[in-house]
Amino acid sequence: MSNKLVLVLNCGSSSLKFSVIDASTGDDQISGLAECFGLEDSRIKWKVNGEKQTASLGAFTAHSEAVEYIVNNILSAHPQIAEQILTIGHRVVHGGEKYTQSVIIDETVLQGIEDSAIFAPLHNPAHLIGIRAAQAAFPSLPQVAVFDTAFHQTMPEKAFIYALPYKLYREYGIRRYGAHGTSHLFVSREAAKAIGKDIADTNVICAHLGNGASVTAIKGGKSVDTSMGLTPLEGLVMGTRCGDMDPSIVYHLIDQLGYTADEVNNLMNKQSGLLGISELTNDCRGIEEAYEQGHKGATLALDIFCYRLAKYIASYTVPLGRLDALVFTGGIGENSDIIRAKVLNLLEIFNFEVDDERNKAARFGKQGQITTDKGPIALVIPTNEEWVIAEDAMSLLK
Repeated sequence: MSNKLVLVLNCGSSSLKFSVIDASTGDDQISGLAECFGLEDSRIKWKVNGEKQTASLGAFTAHSEAVEYIVNNILSAHPQIAEQILTIGHRVVHGGEKYTQSVIIDETVLQGIEDSAIFAPLHNPAHLIGIRAAQAAFPSLPQVAVFDTAFHQTMPEKAFIYALPYKLYREYGIRRYGAHGTSHLFVSREAAKAIGKDIADTNVICAHLGNGASVTAIKGGKSVDTSMGLTPLEGLVMGTRCGDMDPSIVYHLIDQLGYTADEVNNLMNKQSGLLGISELTNDCRGIEEAYEQGHKGATLALDIFCYRLAKYIASYTVPLGRLDALVFTGGIGENSDIIRAKVLNLLEIFNFEVDDERNKAARFGKQGQITTDKGPIALVIPTNEEWVIAEDAMSLLK
């Protein structure tokens, strides 16, 4: 048994992903998900050494009760694993400009996470609840915050400043921060290994595609531009988020159509994207099934999703100058051969050539090149944010 185990907690607004990871190898000892907080059917499922289990958490469970369940029912049943945990790593979506790298959590850091919650109102408050619950459950273990925004703090001003009065940035921090940084960091490192280059000499564009989606231009291992902005709403079409649009639509909805500001916020974040266009679902698997059956809304949703993504990828060759590889990751990026092929075909100006066999093989956790050997390289690399969090947490202990 390794003595480098880290408990990684990722608190969403109504869920909690957790895993116990060997920081040196990335291997899971325990992994699981508690979900549907605040509802009567809240539940938890987990896996220990490949063996799956599930349990009901009872009505109206929240993050603190879920952490207690993990400690009292799961870790206590596996003391040989629990006693090897040296630290706890927390994924935190937004760290503003204050945090350019992972940090050991103290009261100052907790305040910093709270201050940044205005930019991530669905995520940061949940992270704080999870951190405090973990501190109560593990009072003797150091806790580490790993920020999604930290990787993007290497972007130059020309990439992150909005064309608004500069004082809004200077006085209120209104700028582009990005997200999914932990995923983009991991995948860019793995891409460098896959193409046999040093990370410092590797230029890649990484497309992290899931219910939330973003593209990042990574030059020499550093983020130089990314599609998400002040919040995770900017950029690509996503599961329920609209991504880029004319900001005047907000005023049209309020002034002409009678929407409230809260209703507009809800519409753009929770009713738009694949769900809004297709009028079916935000789940890409459902969209693809309907697309294959000829459903017009699903076809349009898929076409817009791929078109917007291809445009972003093409534009991100500008800050790179040279593209060594295009990388797909995230739930959709790792599993949708249909979307990958559509996007690569839209990028015909770069001479990408899809290898259908390779593209179909690189699914369900499998890594690999999905283009022919004739032209530019496109790869599928499964992301592993939890491993990055575990590595960072362990390195800070040292």
